[in-house]
Amino acid sequence: MGRIKGRDTAPERAVRSIVHQLGYRFRLHRVDLPGRPDLALPRLRTVLFVHGCFWHRHRGCKYAYSPKSNLAFWEAKFAKNRLRDKQVRRLLKKDGWRVLVVWECETSNLGKLSGRLQTDLGELG
Repeated sequence: MGRIKGRDTAPERAVRSIVHQLGYRFRLHRVDLPGRPDLALPRLRTVLFVHGCFWHRHRGCKYAYSPKSNLAFWEAKFAKNRLRDKQVRRLLKKDGWRVLVVWECETSNLGKLSGRLQTDLGELG
């Protein structure tokens, strides 16, 4: 698990590229915001999280499988991750930020993801 990257992953870079192509400017991993969002768009008061389907338990996704061994450990870890995600979203919304989540599996169809982000971000700006 030590080799698993927490930032600058391929899905995150794909989302950054789309957001930049759409003409939006953003900041990366702002330490002054709860949860250190992957992208923060201050002008729109919006943050984007690029979640891995496995680690953040994307419901109904084939990548959100459960390991076969050490099940108690993994279930506790996944529950803790989901609880932390929920708390971070609540804190950000309380501070007036809009929270968008992009799932890792969504980056397999960049055209569809670009359309979704254009719609979601266009409503704000």
